[in-house]
Amino acid sequence: MKPCSLPQAFLERPIAHRALHDGNVSRIENGIAAIDAAITARFGIEIDVQPSRDGTAMVFHDYDLGRVTTSKGPIAQCTAQELSRVAYITGEIGIPTLAEVLARIDGRVPVLIEIKDQDGRMGPNVGALEGAVARVIDEYDGDVAVMSFNPHSVAAMANLAPHIARGLTTCDYPKRDWQLLSDDIRSHLRGIPDFDRVGACFISHKAGALGDQPVLDLQSRGVPILCWTVKSAHIEQKAREIADNITFEGYIPA
Repeated sequence: MKPCSLPQAFLERPIAHRALHDGNVSRIENGIAAIDAAITARFGIEIDVQPSRDGTAMVFHDYDLGRVTTSKGPIAQCTAQELSRVAYITGEIGIPTLAEVLARIDGRVPVLIEIKDQDGRMGPNVGALEGAVARVIDEYDGDVAVMSFNPHSVAAMANLAPHIARGLTTCDYPKRDWQLLSDDIRSHLRGIPDFDRVGACFISHKAGALGDQPVLDLQSRGVPILCWTVKSAHIEQKAREIADNITFEGYIPA
C-alpha cells in the first residue's frame, strides 16, 4: 500500500471543527458562512461528508436532517438538488456539495474531510461515498486530507486516492456513546490496530483520551497526532501536551 504523508499545513494552525460555526446561532456547522469565517480567520477547516441519494458527496455531519435544518428524514434519501434547497435553522439555504466547498476554499486553508461511516457497524460495506470523495479531490489544488472512524473507509481511500493523506478518527469507544457497536468491535477499534494495514499517516483522537496507550505508541513512532474536539483554552493547553494540533469549537484559539 502506497505510504502517505500529512501536509505540514495541518500542523501549523488550529482546525475549526465543522468550520468556524458559532454554536449554530447564525453560522451553521459545515455551512458556507462558517467556512467563509474560517478562511477569513486563517484556520484550517474540518468538514464531514454524507452521500445524497444520487451519490453526491454532501458536506453534512448527521445522518438525519432534523437537528440543524427545518427538514426531517435521512439525508441519503434526498438528491443533491433537493438538498440544495434545504433551509438550515439559521436561515442559511442549501446543504453544499463537497465540490462546492472545495471551490470556495480554493486552497487558501487546509481541509480535513471526515468520511462518515455508511456501513453502520464499522464494517466493510463501504466504497460509494469514498469513490465520490475521491473523484472530487482528485484534481483539487490545495492541502487536503481524509479520515474516518471506519478503517475500511480509510483502506478504500488508499486504493482510490493513494496520493491523498489519510488517517483514522479514533477514541476510547465508551459503550454509552457507541451502543450500535459490539463489545468486540469497540475493543478492536480502541487499540488502533488497523493503522498500518490501511496505510494511515495520522490519527485524530478524542481530546480527553490522548493518554491512551495506543496513541502514545503511535506518537513514539513520530506519527502526527491531531485531536477532537477542544472547547476551551484550558483543554487546548492540556491536549497540546500530546497532540500536534487541535480541532476546536466554542472558542477562538490564540
